[in-house]
Amino acid sequence: MSYPIPSKMWQRVSILILCLLIPSLGIAVLRQSATVAIPANQTPATTPKTSILPNHPDYQALQALVQQYSCVVPVQNFGTLPVTRTEFATVLNACVNRSNELITTDPKIVTPADIKILQRLQSEFAPELAILKSPIDKLEAPSPITPTTRGRTQTESTRKTQPLPTALPLSIPSGSSVQDRVVNRANMPKLQTRGSIGRVAPEPQIGSRFNTENYNRIEDNPFHRVSNDPLSTFSIDVDTASYSNVRRFITQGELPPKDAVRIEELINYFTYNYPQPKGNRPFSVTTEVAAAPWNPQHKLVQVGLQGKRLESETLPPSNLVFLIDVSGSMDDPNKLPLVQQSLKLLVNKLRPEDRVSLVVYAGNAGLVLPATPGNQKSTIMAAIDRLEAGGSTAGGQGIELAYKIAKQSFLKSGNNRVILATDGDFNVGVSSDGDLTRLIEQKRDQGIFLTVLGFGTGNYKDGKMEQLADKGNGNYAYIDTLLEAKKVLVNDLRGTLFTIAKDVKIQVEFNPAKVQAYRLIGYENRLLQNQDFNDDKKDAGDIGAGHSVTALYEIIPTGTKSDVKLPEIDPLRYQRSGETVSDAAGNELMQVKLRYKLPQDSTSQLITQTIQDDDLRTDQIPSTNLRFAAAVATFGMVLRDSEYKGDASYDLVMKLATQGKGEDQEGYRGEFIRLVEQSRGLITRK
Repeated sequence: MSYPIPSKMWQRVSILILCLLIPSLGIAVLRQSATVAIPANQTPATTPKTSILPNHPDYQALQALVQQYSCVVPVQNFGTLPVTRTEFATVLNACVNRSNELITTDPKIVTPADIKILQRLQSEFAPELAILKSPIDKLEAPSPITPTTRGRTQTESTRKTQPLPTALPLSIPSGSSVQDRVVNRANMPKLQTRGSIGRVAPEPQIGSRFNTENYNRIEDNPFHRVSNDPLSTFSIDVDTASYSNVRRFITQGELPPKDAVRIEELINYFTYNYPQPKGNRPFSVTTEVAAAPWNPQHKLVQVGLQGKRLESETLPPSNLVFLIDVSGSMDDPNKLPLVQQSLKLLVNKLRPEDRVSLVVYAGNAGLVLPATPGNQKSTIMAAIDRLEAGGSTAGGQGIELAYKIAKQSFLKSGNNRVILATDGDFNVGVSSDGDLTRLIEQKRDQGIFLTVLGFGTGNYKDGKMEQLADKGNGNYAYIDTLLEAKKVLVNDLRGTLFTIAKDVKIQVEFNPAKVQAYRLIGYENRLLQNQDFNDDKKDAGDIGAGHSVTALYEIIPTGTKSDVKLPEIDPLRYQRSGETVSDAAGNELMQVKLRYKLPQDSTSQLITQTIQDDDLRTDQIPSTNLRFAAAVATFGMVLRDSEYKGDASYDLVMKLATQGKGEDQEGYRGEFIRLVEQSRGLITRK
C-alpha cells in the first residue's frame, strides 16, 4: 500500500539527494533551500519570492553590464520583467564569458570597477552558477605589475591579470567580432585565476508567441530568355541590414526566415577590391566573368561599382537630425539603450562645423535638442542620455518634425540628413507604408536625405524601414551590437552619411548570339521598367563615399543544354528570332549602361561598358572579389532554399569563401566564414 508524500517533503528529499551527489555544493544548496521552497498558500500567478525584480540593485547592476559590454542575453525580457535566480545566473554567466573574451582581446576594455561587480555577483550566485554544470574561470581583480612581479617566473606571473585602467568599451582591434568570440568560445584563451566555478551556456530562447516581426515577401528572380527579353534594368542597392539581421538569427541559434534574406544586401555588406575611379567620375565600373560555381554549365558575371573615397578634410559640413523612437516598444536593452550608445559613437566623430539636432517621438513628437555644434559633445551626449522609452508611436509626426528642423538648419553646400533609429513599429498617426513613403518622397527633393537604423527583435518591422530608406534617398542598416554600430557609424561613416551619386540605375543588354538566358541574383525589390532607365524623374539608389556595389548575373550560354527549365513562349510572327548585330559585337556577352546624378543635379549622366566573352577553357582563375561574392550569393541561395541553387551547399560556400577571403583587414570575411560554420551546425543539429 502506498501513501502520498507531501510536496514539501519531496522537495527536501530532492535537495538531500542533490547534496549527496554533489558534496561541494551541499552547504550552498541547503542554504538556498529555505528560499527555493514556495509557500503552500501561494498561487501559481504570484511572483515567487526567489524572483529578482528589475529595481533590485543586483538586477540593475547586471543590466548595466549587459548594455555596457553588449552581452548576448539568453533570457527573454531581461531588463523589463522579474527573473528567477537561475535566469539571473544565466545572464551573469553570459556577461562573465563576454568580459573574459573582451579582456583577452584588450585588457583595457573592462574596467576594474566592473570586474569587482562581476566578482561580487559570482559570489552571491555561486550555487546557481555551479548547477549549470560546465567549467569557466572566475574573473580576478587586477593586480598592478611591480618590479617583483616582473622578476617572477613565467608560471607565477601569469597567475595575475594585468591592471585594467578605465577605458571605452569599444577599444576592439580590427579583425575581431562579436560572432567570432561567441562561436569560438571553446578555443578562447581564458583569464588565469585561482579557482573556477561551474556554468553552461544554454541555448538562447528564440521566438515568442507575441513575435510580430515583419518581412516583405521575396520571390527569386527567374531566368529570362534573351530572345524575348534582352534588357535587364534595376536600381543599385547599398543597404546592409539583411546581413546583420541574418547574423542575429544565426548567432541566437535559429536560421532566418526566407524573406529576411535579401541576397544583394548580404553581398554588399562586404567591401571589394575594386579600383578607385579616375577623373571626375564618382565611381568606377569593374566586370568579370567565370563559371557559376553551383552550376558549371552556366556563367557568372560580376558588375562592381566603387565609389570615390573622400578625405576627412574634404568632407562637407553635416546638418544631422537624430530622430529617435522612444515609444514603449523601444523599452528593451537591445533597443533604446543600444541606440543611445550607438549615436554616441557618431557624436565622437563630429567636427565643430557639423550641427546636430535631436527629435523624439512616442505619443507625440518633440524637439529635445536644437541645432548644436559638433564640438559641444557633452551637451549632445547629455541630451541622448536623458531619453526614456514609453507611450505609443507617432512615427509620422516625428518624421515631419525632423524634416522641419533639418530645413531650418539647412546647409546649402553641406550634407543634410535625418537619421532615424527605430524598430519600425509605427502605430499612431501616419502609419501605413504607403502614407509614410509618400511623405518621405515629398521631402527628399528638398535635398535632405534619410538614413534608417533598425534595432531590436520581436516586433521588428524590416519591410517598412527598408521602404523608408529607399524613398528617402538614403541607406538602411540593422544594428544588433555595438560592434555593428561602430562599423556603420564609425568605420563606414563616409559611405553612410555622404552621398556622392544618386539615382544610380543599371541597364544590361544581352547578346542573343552568346547568351540564351539570364537571371539577376537578388535585387528583387529594385527592379525597374526598361523605360525607367532614361527617365530622370524615376527614383533609384544612391552611392556613398567609398561604397562598393556588386551585382551578379547567372547566364546560360547560347547552345548550352541546361537542367534549368526556361520559360516557353510561342515563336514571334513579326520579328526574326535570334537576329544579331554585326560581327564587331560578335564576341560581346553584354553591354552595361549606368545612369547617375550628382547629389545637387537633376539631370543624369551616362556610362557605357561592354563585357567580352572570355574563353573559360583557359586556366584563368577568378579573382578573390568574384569568388567571395559568389560564396555570399551561394549562402543566400542555400538560406532561401532557392529553386535556382543547383549544387549550392554549405560545403561549397566554405570552399569559395576560404579561397576568396583575401587580406580581410577588418575581419568581416573571416566572420562570414564562422557564420557559415554555425549555420551548418544548426542544420546538423536539426
